[in-house]
Amino acid sequence: MTSTNTGAIRLNPDRNLAMELVRATEAAAIRAYPFIGKGDKNAADGAAVDAMREFLGTVDFSGTIVIGEGEKDNAPMLFNGEVVGTGRGPACDIAVDPIDGTSLTGAGRQNALSVIAVSDRGTMLDASSVFYMNKIVAGVEGVGVLDIRQSIGDNIRALAKAKGKPVGEMSIAVLDRPRHEGLIDEIRSTGAGTRLLLDGDVAGGINAARYESRIDMCVGIGGSPEGIVTACAIKALGGFIQTTLAPKDEAEAARGIAAGLKMDYVYTADELVSSDNTFFVATGVTDGALVEGVRRKGPIIRTDSIILRGKSGTIRRVQADYLAERWI
Repeated sequence: MTSTNTGAIRLNPDRNLAMELVRATEAAAIRAYPFIGKGDKNAADGAAVDAMREFLGTVDFSGTIVIGEGEKDNAPMLFNGEVVGTGRGPACDIAVDPIDGTSLTGAGRQNALSVIAVSDRGTMLDASSVFYMNKIVAGVEGVGVLDIRQSIGDNIRALAKAKGKPVGEMSIAVLDRPRHEGLIDEIRSTGAGTRLLLDGDVAGGINAARYESRIDMCVGIGGSPEGIVTACAIKALGGFIQTTLAPKDEAEAARGIAAGLKMDYVYTADELVSSDNTFFVATGVTDGALVEGVRRKGPIIRTDSIILRGKSGTIRRVQADYLAERWI
């Protein structure tokens, strides 16, 4: 441990950091609230970005953004490589998504989240040069059972056996995209059911790993940033995740290789995030199975959040009431 005239410098994120980070996701969710169902996803995202960045600037840490809003949406802030926080405290890698599910927010649909994930500095895979990943996520029953290189049918049957339930009762989450038409047909041909996600596969992956969830597995191609964020949560849930990069073309694959990424390679949770000292913090923007959305209740605004800590395997739920007059 080193110290300066600003006080002791902690080398690694500690448990108090999560309670500071949740203030930033709460702020982003509250600022997005007026735009829910109004059809303007960009306005919702812009308000959330501004609020998250402002609150992150007050947190005692030095967070280097590895997965940022600016990289994904060409935003002028919260971009890859930006350093946020006061500079006092632990050095961290940080992934931010002020709204995972901007389209959901604009349309007033479920499962939009404000998300931050954190790990020790230098431990989070920078996969920003390849935008998409193929993923398979499940609970602890999937460890040593599932393999992304197997057919989806073999994986469903193997997981059903491990969970002790009929294949016909299995529920598989997958993003509802044209690229997944064949995958959806394969899932249904096994007798399993699908949960088609309009957006937001972070929530889908986490729900697949939660023991009380109705979703057994989350599969398919989604954003690489969301894969890294999900891995931080899986560290706390003790679940299973494997991914392979899915470049759109040869040029993107070449950029990924130049950045040190491996094509045709299975990334495990420990390779996506090499530290167990992880935090995943999410606040609901709209209602979902993971958390409730922001609610206005008379003079207060209520938020619902979840905090997952990899080092201790702890799941905490945080409900906060804010005086609405302070946010209008």
